[in-house]
Amino acid sequence: MKAAVWHGVKDIRVEEVELRALREDEVKVKVAWAGICGSDLHEYQEGPVFVPVDAKADLTGEVAPLTMGHEFSGVIEEVGSKVTDFKAGDRVVINPTLTYRNKHEDVDRYDGFNFIGLHGNGGFAEYANVPVTNVHRLADNLTLQDGALVEPMAVAVQAVKDAGVTLGDSVAVFGAGPIGLLTVIAAKASGASKVIVLDLSDNRLEKAKELGATHVINSGKEDPVQVVGAIVADGVDVSFEVAGVAPTFKQAIDVTKPRGNMMIVSIFARPIEWNPIQLTNTGVNIMSSIVYTPSIFQRTIDAMSSGQLNPQGIITSQIELDEIVDKGFETLTNDNTQSKILVAMSGAK
Repeated sequence: MKAAVWHGVKDIRVEEVELRALREDEVKVKVAWAGICGSDLHEYQEGPVFVPVDAKADLTGEVAPLTMGHEFSGVIEEVGSKVTDFKAGDRVVINPTLTYRNKHEDVDRYDGFNFIGLHGNGGFAEYANVPVTNVHRLADNLTLQDGALVEPMAVAVQAVKDAGVTLGDSVAVFGAGPIGLLTVIAAKASGASKVIVLDLSDNRLEKAKELGATHVINSGKEDPVQVVGAIVADGVDVSFEVAGVAPTFKQAIDVTKPRGNMMIVSIFARPIEWNPIQLTNTGVNIMSSIVYTPSIFQRTIDAMSSGQLNPQGIITSQIELDEIVDKGFETLTNDNTQSKILVAMSGAK
């Protein structure tokens, strides 16, 4: 079968690979759609960040080079001998988080954290074998293309929940990439009354307005701290750092009110210099969130099905697997008008 395989920095190849044998507790999924994530882009541009090299991943038993892709949906083609809850023909979306599953889900996501498509073979392939515990049914009124948006949407839903956003809150989102835009959607759905988005790209800021931002600021043209202060005098209740660079990290703290929360959602590819006295002087709480619990993943599907969450607006391109480097990773690297690029695997509806 054809797959997009990571071999190293700027080295992703669409090539023929062999799908390993299906295990008794797994399902074989014919992949329909797969999204390119910011984490995938980090691996392409400067990896390995998550991808294990020269050592086996704890829970996957696979090594690099590996098939990427962790935002994907599809149709079950075959089930393992011990699978009873799913059958061939079921439309599903994959929760790619692999953990030991020994603890309560609120902390389990940090226990033995591995990821389908980053630590082991994933969904940029015609077929994927995945543990049945990571499979969720797709609601009947959602398309398989919608299913490819569940994973990134769940990241934002979890971060907004962890940050404690509630009715009437003011929120600042630093970074209008895909997760930043989805954070806007999740914050609005949670009741935020003011959602201020900051980015260097006017194109991305316009997209943020389309998706519900009440205010947008080009932080290359205006001072973010001053402008946010003019909108919310005492600072926002919650800020989200979704850009992953030192200036936005510090600015996110500066625009947050005393005892407010600054939530780190982004992946920092390299260390930054920062003095914690900034917290002592401001009284801001720093928090972080990664991935989601199985419950939040399912709630995300349910909220998309009910219309409470509508992430489809972040899709800017649809490409074929053979185009994944030039029209996928390279386009996302060089074109800031792009947000979420989906790869049509089978392209099934």
